[in-house]
Amino acid sequence: MDIVKVPLNQARSGINHFFSGKEPWQIVTVTTSSVLFLSWFYSFVFHDDESLLDRGKRTFFALMKHIPSIRKELESTKKEVLEAFENEQWERTKSLSYLRVLPKQGLKNEQIIRLVEENLNLGHYNWKEGHVSGVVYYCSTEWQQLITKVYEKTFLTNPLHSDIFPGVCKIETEIIQIVANLFHGTEDACGSVTSGGTESILMAIKTWRDYMRKTRGIKKPEMVLPRTIHSAFDKAAQYFCIKVKYIPVDPNTFKVDLKAMERAISKNTIMLGGSVPNFPYGTMDDIKAISELGLKYDIPVHVDSCLGGFLTVFMDQAGYDLPVSDFRLPGVCSISADTHKYGFTPKGSSVVLYKDKKYRHYQYTVTTDWPGGVYGSPTVSGSRSGANIATCWAALLHFGSEGYIQATKDIIQTARYIESELRKIDGLYIFGEPVTSVIAFGSKVFEIYRLATDLGKRGWNLNALQFPSGVHFAITHVHTQPGVADRFLKDVKAITAKLMEKPEKPTEGVLAYYGAAQTIPDRSIVGEFINYYIDAMYYIPDEKKQKTFLDSNGINSELN
Repeated sequence: MDIVKVPLNQARSGINHFFSGKEPWQIVTVTTSSVLFLSWFYSFVFHDDESLLDRGKRTFFALMKHIPSIRKELESTKKEVLEAFENEQWERTKSLSYLRVLPKQGLKNEQIIRLVEENLNLGHYNWKEGHVSGVVYYCSTEWQQLITKVYEKTFLTNPLHSDIFPGVCKIETEIIQIVANLFHGTEDACGSVTSGGTESILMAIKTWRDYMRKTRGIKKPEMVLPRTIHSAFDKAAQYFCIKVKYIPVDPNTFKVDLKAMERAISKNTIMLGGSVPNFPYGTMDDIKAISELGLKYDIPVHVDSCLGGFLTVFMDQAGYDLPVSDFRLPGVCSISADTHKYGFTPKGSSVVLYKDKKYRHYQYTVTTDWPGGVYGSPTVSGSRSGANIATCWAALLHFGSEGYIQATKDIIQTARYIESELRKIDGLYIFGEPVTSVIAFGSKVFEIYRLATDLGKRGWNLNALQFPSGVHFAITHVHTQPGVADRFLKDVKAITAKLMEKPEKPTEGVLAYYGAAQTIPDRSIVGEFINYYIDAMYYIPDEKKQKTFLDSNGINSELN
């Protein structure tokens, strides 16, 4: 006991000596300040949302921003970045006037159609000729005519009002059953049609958050996910206040580190996730092993097949081997798959699926005490476009299994051809082993963004990657047109050969900002830059500046 008493007595004596002769207000001030500091310190050290290292870095960078010279330099850089983004948007749209108020009299139909065409013609990338990575997954006259007719007949419908539009609800049910069957769901499989992959992912995460809270009492939910999983999971984490434990991927295979994933599982884990394939590299995680982890720890596993789901389900029949990654694995409890990608349905359309109907109620949102009546909806949206559901259904019926199998053959064959040829180009390397349609490549000799920039000058638009720097090309049905793959490869070979002559030269243009952003340790600054990029999407030029440009160039517009 003396071991305890002696230090306590010494501490008490020290405190009494420190406060002797002090005014009461001084004692109160010191005591209050000490309590507040200790409270802050405890929160800083034991806060659950971030690691101590991350909190330390965030606090350090926040303090650094208060230094006048740093603050001045930062504000100057922010202004420069914002102006660059706004100038880029100005260059794209300067040939047209901007509507700022409603016209006094309504425009005639032909005027409106002309304005639509003017706006759609602003972009300079020729996606119809296959010069764009991803984005547009299918296009044909017959298909377009069908979709237009179905949309025309259904654009006023709303499945929220099931009593008024029961046929639309029936159509949605049929979509879910068709897609669940493709992913080898049983008669207990269920789900919903959503507006896109992000909403499908959000719905699955909400489901597992609420399910695990109800069945396990988890109040501080965590997700354990590969670093390469889609950013929609991070969006869901921000919306639903869920902590994410990101697991690194193998630097050679770009598959998630399974041992690190298992170590990250805790009593608060509500779900595990994996991609088939992931967006950055087109590689797939070992879903079978993740499924086994889910079974071992009794944690739901979600498979994100948003990007390639409508290829993977047909690859076996198309003659390509792929590991099982669907409901045949006992640990897989939910799947997200975008019909508006390789399902060739119009934007935006996706499906979220569950292995068992017992999970579905946790996806719903129900309000029982609203004066407007009892209210419930299955997804984020209340009212939904019945036309989006009907056109999705029409596209599925239009292609049928044979149509999708043939399309899968064409797309995978084109992707494998491009991949094999890229591997032969000196100065380039492929990230891992692509499993479907996405081919990611980089360079250890020159800055890969230089290649992307020069390809852009020749009309090609690729997706930029970071950590490490890279680009990827997502092959769609548009790229299976004769000559597209060879034109792309010819341009890549020619540009790469030129870059190899002066590999040390830095990147120029907008992608130079993208490359530099990777080196900024304070990621909150990068976040602010992205805010400016989004702001630029809503940029409206000065009215006088726009009119002066149009008049000086003799450009006539419906609104000018």
